[in-house]
Amino acid sequence: MQKYLFIAIGGALGSAARYWVGSTIVGRMGTKFPYGTFVINMTACIVIGFSLTYLGRRVDLNPAWRFLLPVGFIGAYSTFSTYEWETLSTLRSGAFALAAFYAVGSLILGLAATWCGAVLAESIS
Repeated sequence: MQKYLFIAIGGALGSAARYWVGSTIVGRMGTKFPYGTFVINMTACIVIGFSLTYLGRRVDLNPAWRFLLPVGFIGAYSTFSTYEWETLSTLRSGAFALAAFYAVGSLILGLAATWCGAVLAESIS
């Protein structure tokens, strides 16, 4: 039950951070390019790469940190970083074709799924 509490706390903090960072960036840079989302995704990649590597090597740390930071906080802040971490992990395991399939497939099928969702919403609006 403790892990769910840590995930919830991290998720609440990650959601608030996402809103704050995104709105701050948009307020300064405008909306011509999705700067806010871009900054969120890149910072999330740094944090997930650091935290999963660091926590994986520090067995003396409470495992709850893994639920609080990479699962809860980063999960709510940005799932793009999880996609990148999984791609990197697959590459590191030597499964280059599988990593390429995952990366390209996620991009193309994700875009197609987003388009389908938009078309569906437009058709019932």
